[in-house]
Amino acid sequence: MRFGVTASWFIFQLGCASALAAQSAPLPGRGLAQHDFLYCGEWQQRGQSPQTMYVVRGGKVTWSYSIPAKDEISDCSMLPNGDIVFARRSGASEVTPEKRIVWNYVAPPGTEVHTAYPMDNDHILVMQNGDPAKLLVIRKTFEDPAGEVEREIALETRVPSAPHGQFRHVRMTPEGTFLVAHMDLNRVVEYSPDGKPLWSVDAPSPWAAVRLRNGHTLISGNQNGYVREVDKNGKIVWELNKDDLPGIPLYTVQEVSRLANGNTLINNWPGSLPLEQWPATVQLIEVTPDKKVVWALQDWKTLGPPSCTQILDAAGAADSGDAQR
Repeated sequence: MRFGVTASWFIFQLGCASALAAQSAPLPGRGLAQHDFLYCGEWQQRGQSPQTMYVVRGGKVTWSYSIPAKDEISDCSMLPNGDIVFARRSGASEVTPEKRIVWNYVAPPGTEVHTAYPMDNDHILVMQNGDPAKLLVIRKTFEDPAGEVEREIALETRVPSAPHGQFRHVRMTPEGTFLVAHMDLNRVVEYSPDGKPLWSVDAPSPWAAVRLRNGHTLISGNQNGYVREVDKNGKIVWELNKDDLPGIPLYTVQEVSRLANGNTLINNWPGSLPLEQWPATVQLIEVTPDKKVVWALQDWKTLGPPSCTQILDAAGAADSGDAQR
């Protein structure tokens, strides 16, 4: 096994060197210095090396935290106190800047967790894939490290016995409803706090969906990479498809968010490609409403694959504390 990891890493480094040599013109933006941001991604080195989260400030990695290679980091968010809440497939945790775990939820056998999103300082939204799949609202407590489940909603899935492909990101809307990307049912559904469907729209293999402050819904595509914004009637009002950005193809679009400056941030995950081709792909893309790329990050020597990115600086972070991610 050790030889396999070393060989894969050597091939990957050759890919990084080839990608840099093949790049004929600088990519838009200032690389790691474009924004301060929190960054994480699932399946680092195809699960052959530790899975790592990074905080980038001033163009440099200022903090990182790793978990075992067998896990996946699919979701991560920084709290106002600097703690980071993250999903790790086998559960969810909150880690301090000093790298101390202060909250820890362990997923039951046969289930997976790919959403762990702070609703406020005391409550965390967890999506537990499984049979049945459950949306959980967990209140952190001093009495129990795992916290107290205050709300549990069973959700429909296409194949209950295949948890991995059921859900990635689930989010709460400003109205207190739940916006769920049903990856295996090809639709996005908004649920009331007690689990009643309120609104839905068809979307091929949606990885994530977020309700924007204009009332529209921003959706990302796990297959045939796409980003689309739909209105309350389900009409597409803005869209990017795989080959719409010259020289920057979309692969699997994981988290997608709307920044305070009106631009859209895309996490462009290359897991469908052979490992040696990853370094030739762009990890993060910031695009204006008129589809001009202002930032294209390609730095595989520093960062791993992109699943989830939280912009931390004033230039891009969501204002009024109401994140659009």
